[in-house]
Amino acid sequence: MTTHIVKVEPFDLVVFGGTGDLSYRKLYPALFRRHIDGQLSPGTRVIGVSRQRITRDDFAAAVGDALKRFDPAHAANDEMFDAFLAALDYVAVDAGGDLGWPELQARLGDDPTRIRAFYLATSPELFGKIADRLALHDLITAAARVIVEKPIGKDGASAATINDALGTVFTESQIYRIDHYLGKETVQNLMALRFANALFEPLWNSGHIDHVQITVAESIGVESRAGYYDKSGALRDMVQNHLLQLLCLVAMEAPASLSADAVRDEKRKVLQSLLKIDSRNATERTVRGQYRAGAAFGEAVPGYVEEVGDATTFTETFVALKLEIENWRWAGVPFYLRTGKRLPERISEIVVAFRKVPHTLFSGAAGRVHQTKLVIRLQPDEGIKLWLMIKEPGPGGFRLKHVPLDMSFAEAFGVNGPEAYERLLMDVIRGNATLFMRRDEVEAAWAFIDPIRQAWAEATEPPRPYVAGSWGPSAAVALIERDGRTWVEDGE
Repeated sequence: MTTHIVKVEPFDLVVFGGTGDLSYRKLYPALFRRHIDGQLSPGTRVIGVSRQRITRDDFAAAVGDALKRFDPAHAANDEMFDAFLAALDYVAVDAGGDLGWPELQARLGDDPTRIRAFYLATSPELFGKIADRLALHDLITAAARVIVEKPIGKDGASAATINDALGTVFTESQIYRIDHYLGKETVQNLMALRFANALFEPLWNSGHIDHVQITVAESIGVESRAGYYDKSGALRDMVQNHLLQLLCLVAMEAPASLSADAVRDEKRKVLQSLLKIDSRNATERTVRGQYRAGAAFGEAVPGYVEEVGDATTFTETFVALKLEIENWRWAGVPFYLRTGKRLPERISEIVVAFRKVPHTLFSGAAGRVHQTKLVIRLQPDEGIKLWLMIKEPGPGGFRLKHVPLDMSFAEAFGVNGPEAYERLLMDVIRGNATLFMRRDEVEAAWAFIDPIRQAWAEATEPPRPYVAGSWGPSAAVALIERDGRTWVEDGE
């Protein structure tokens, strides 16, 4: 099956933090793959910006090395490789000073109709400074957009400060708060699965769904991100954005249309309907953990405190939550969320477990009747499984078997879909904000997360330890099993 490619208008993408890890590892390879597929129109430019005093040729060589490292198969296409590097430019700019801004202004020109997108792949502390300088040097046009990476702040107050700074010079419609999880093909297929099939939507409620699990597990430790991670932790780094956004897509009502604001209106309503977790109930509804020395990839690995070099740190590397949504559709249905580092495997999936049949007709010899489960796998192998009970073929009695209807995107369509950053970057150029967070979504997410953080701080208890290579603290198992349920860890 072929994929229909629609070219985007010529544009200028200015990447602040253009010599950083995110840019080399994700942004330039994503743009290169869009170039390979013919989606970038002639005249498109990618302008790297940082404080480093390097030449354009030095920058192009560094991007070329990154493409060969992170996308060697495509980088072997010499013609496409050279053409993409020819579209690169570089300007040395000081985000908080005067260095380089006139040169950037001259490089962009004064065409008010040409699309220009400013990607702030920097620390959030620089977002406001960069926005102010862009306005000061008349670089913001009606066709401009700004893209900001998560995290948007470290709490509700700091998020408001950042959003105020951006909102002073950009309109809300020009601001694209990016969460790469929302660009994953399977995440978007949640919309199609729910609203394009008569089978699921009539059952998508508390009358038929027993519970929902959302797992985002990483097998690696903090590695080179130790400095950032120790100030953030799993709750801020993963739950506040990735997991809550997945929850919203599972739980939201059908929007009036697929317009950006219609979808984001429904997501905000989910966040505002979450049962509050604070010091009164945090002990029963939350678990935070921190990995200790163990094994990963067949080798011994250090614990978190050894990696960050601080034996007193209380930063959590694992979080499990039991959430409830207080509305008519979901009343009484628990949503179990968990995320962590140094878990047994890298996996992201959503499990929708339907209620058990009210009465079984089969004898014990036939085997146990399992719940019907819809498993939506985001990574590593994107796909959807619907687990059903059937009769095992053959003579010798009636035996039940739990088997999946399995759809792998790679196998079903014969192609690998674009990676998240590829899709999201093109959506920015098209002006489609559906998969990006609106300011009130960010504020609603922090309004839910901040009381949990405060409850943990008031409790003054350290995170529960778990061995690297395990599925987290035993308390996370108890969180779900005291409700008579269990975590799905084998896709079944």
